[in-house]
Amino acid sequence: MQTTFTPDQLRDPGTERANEILRSCVHCGFCTATCPTYQVLGDELDSPRGRIYLIKDMLENERVPDAKTVMHIDRCLSCLSCMTTCPSGVHYMHLVDHARAYIEKTYTRPWHDRALRWLLAQVIPHPMRFRVALALAKLGRPFAGLLPDPRLKAMLEMAPKRIPPVSRNDDPQSFAPIAPRRKRVALMTGCAQKALNTDINDATIRLLRRLGCEVVVAKGAGCCGALTHHMGREAEAHGSAEANIHAWTAEMQGEGLDAIVINTSGCGTTVKDYGHMFRTSPLAEAAAKVSAKAMDISELLRDLEIPQEMLTGGPQQLRVAYHAACSLQHGQKVKSAPKDLLKRAGFEVVEPADSHLCCGSAGTYNLLQPEISKQLRDRKVKTLEAKAPQLIAAGNIGCMMQIGSGTGLPVVHTVELLDWATGGPKPPALAALG
Repeated sequence: MQTTFTPDQLRDPGTERANEILRSCVHCGFCTATCPTYQVLGDELDSPRGRIYLIKDMLENERVPDAKTVMHIDRCLSCLSCMTTCPSGVHYMHLVDHARAYIEKTYTRPWHDRALRWLLAQVIPHPMRFRVALALAKLGRPFAGLLPDPRLKAMLEMAPKRIPPVSRNDDPQSFAPIAPRRKRVALMTGCAQKALNTDINDATIRLLRRLGCEVVVAKGAGCCGALTHHMGREAEAHGSAEANIHAWTAEMQGEGLDAIVINTSGCGTTVKDYGHMFRTSPLAEAAAKVSAKAMDISELLRDLEIPQEMLTGGPQQLRVAYHAACSLQHGQKVKSAPKDLLKRAGFEVVEPADSHLCCGSAGTYNLLQPEISKQLRDRKVKTLEAKAPQLIAAGNIGCMMQIGSGTGLPVVHTVELLDWATGGPKPPALAALG
């Protein structure tokens, strides 16, 4: 694709990167075949290729985006399926993130949109605030039908039936290995996950300790910044990221870290991109080192090679439908490790049709674009249930909440099943299985 950015425009690192990405696009349209929003809406402008044209026009002309351009870019899930499909290696993630930041700086949204996005940014990345919001949402759920805005209704419906108690495992501390020490790792405990499901971090800590890992919850680490980053709120996103970089750098410079392990794949994709986010910052070197240490929990478990003699817990041959989170399969290119681990642990693993397509969660997408999100959720649930599983496994809390809201099947994190299979407690979500 030809571009016409001026030398002055290209002095901006974001615009320079956007120019590189735009020029790598060859208009082939392969991305449209795997774009969830294009499949649902059938509009070229709701495909990666269409959005690329809109972004190119907006950035080259330095124009204030109009409502139509913003609508089509807002509808992007950032599922990154297009990046897996693209034969030319177009790095769409960096392009759409830059476009969102540009929109946030130049476009004035209607007041109710600004208020809603501000509320989400102020609540979800902060676990205690999020807990309070979830409790209030439970109280307000009976009145959801009276709300005129479907986004507010979606917020009320998001609240789980049960809000788990606060887990003290999320506090800054170090957990000694039970087996002979093999690695020292920092666990990213996240933000929304600490309010929605504390079983995931607990299971991760138990399993890693059993495998000889000292597990550190670093002081000062918190939200990865993904939720605000994908809303174009760069300052807030970078503030969260900087706190993590400082916290983990202190651990690396202290007793050292073999890995930074992340059990929420949406966070993992963002942390692995810190090196790019801070490439022109004084934190560039530290950010790159953090990104290099970041691993999804399934990657670390694959490298640790769970001994066969440990795989004695949990019932064998439960039929598990594995949902591949977009941020894991497309964002991090981790595809086989979770399935291989579950199979080795004795579970029968099945995959749905069109497993590359998004479930519609995508961070805050299910709250900001509820109509499209529900269509994607219902299609995903239908393909999962078609495999007649006894339960569904996933590696991302957002996907778990999204899919769980549309099915009666239990939805658990992959690490919970692996913890159970190696002697840990049965995941609470599986109580109905007997």
